[in-house]
Amino acid sequence: MNIHIRELNEHDPVVISASFKEQGWNKPVDLYLNYLEEQKNGDRVSIIAEVDNTFAGYVNILWNSYYPSFKDKGIPEINDFNVLIKYRCQGVGSKLMDKAENIIKERSEIVGIGVGLFSDYGNAQILYAKRGYIPDGKGIYNSHRYIERGDTVIIDDDVALYLIKKLT
Repeated sequence: MNIHIRELNEHDPVVISASFKEQGWNKPVDLYLNYLEEQKNGDRVSIIAEVDNTFAGYVNILWNSYYPSFKDKGIPEINDFNVLIKYRCQGVGSKLMDKAENIIKERSEIVGIGVGLFSDYGNAQILYAKRGYIPDGKGIYNSHRYIERGDTVIIDDDVALYLIKKLT
């Protein structure tokens, strides 16, 4: 198995969207066209993994995180990390994370990442812990506000625990 890592290009959006559609996920072409535009503007780096010349997954670097704590501290965020189900637990995710961390290391000593709280995110939770990511100490955030004691929330993809790692 040959894993190749590279930046997103103009041919990728249609391929990525179709690949996720095959596994029943709705990831529209426009999402990746947006990523491409933001990459051209220098706001984001989108990294693609291919296994034997076939799309397998991607990850993004946001230089200016939407998460308030990272934004305030200038911490770049690894964002929207996805590996196709059939390529999980084969080293694809680790290679994507290695590349993202190496790119970030050129500009920052710290990297951040958010992870969902329910079982769909179990593999990611384990991967991040193994890679040395620790909670940032701010608690749970739902893309609008920090969750406080007594709050009632619906646990969905927007509710996350944010983690940080010192890059050495």
